[in-house]
Amino acid sequence: MNNELLNTLNSIVSNATPLVIASIGETLTERAGVTNLSLDGSIILSAMVGFVAALASGSALVGIIAAMIVGALVALIIAFAGITLRQDQVAVGFVLTLLAADLAQFLGQSYTRIPGPQILSSPLPVFSQLPVIGPVFFDQSIFAYLSYILIFGSWYWLFRTRPGLAHRAIGERPETAFARGTRVNVLRYVYTAVGGSLVGMAGAAYSLSVKAGWATPPNMAGDGWIALAIVIFGGWHPFRVALGAYLFAGLRVLATVIQRSPDVNIPVVLLNGVPWLLMIVTLLLVSSGSIERLMHVLPRPVQKWSRNFLRSDPPAALGTRFEPD
Repeated sequence: MNNELLNTLNSIVSNATPLVIASIGETLTERAGVTNLSLDGSIILSAMVGFVAALASGSALVGIIAAMIVGALVALIIAFAGITLRQDQVAVGFVLTLLAADLAQFLGQSYTRIPGPQILSSPLPVFSQLPVIGPVFFDQSIFAYLSYILIFGSWYWLFRTRPGLAHRAIGERPETAFARGTRVNVLRYVYTAVGGSLVGMAGAAYSLSVKAGWATPPNMAGDGWIALAIVIFGGWHPFRVALGAYLFAGLRVLATVIQRSPDVNIPVVLLNGVPWLLMIVTLLLVSSGSIERLMHVLPRPVQKWSRNFLRSDPPAALGTRFEPD
């Protein structure tokens, strides 16, 4: 495999990393029954705070921690509004995403295009020497390696542990979970904060690694909405969510490669819009059940595996309030 193709695949993994982290965070939040619609603004604000904190302290680790705290706080506002104040989570999240994005641009205007700490790629010993997958997956930044852990760790947590079963229960049947002694609203707060902190980490991944620095308008604007769409595309399952992030990043990188080719004369606007168009089409196919109907023509073992992998039902209690009384 030639170096140009390996570099392209490496770029896809790098660009997908923040989307994977943010989408896994939102998956954990929505699995608990809370809808965090503030992702776009939260990522932007976390990216700004993470960069400024890293610049002021001279430590990228301080920047990551600061970004995660901001992401958790934004998410907790939604949890407080929805659980304690009994307000509509979608409305609060939409307002917060606009507020956070504007706040980031206002507070960060003095730090625009200033060089600061950057987390570079650091090849993993042994693994990076593996053919093909080595230079693609194991010649990345620490954020990419953390994203791999998140993908498999969140899957194991949700589907292979008793606390993970309780986690899913409070998003599916909170009444039943409460009857078995689960503190539904407390856990919803916890998982909303955890998911929000991962969204904050995704912001830091942008400003400290993938799109290092801070600029106005933000380079990552719109990616929060993409992450929300990827969660739906992924059927709230970590493996599918990660696949959706890699597919979207692949389409983006492909569009960039085509733009650079002198032999292809396609309008830039059209190329940039292709990933969005394909994401919408995929969401429509998945949500309408068209893909599942196509599975009937496949052999039975494949049908069973496909149904489990392509299932896209949202958590039954997503966005609803639970009243212990």
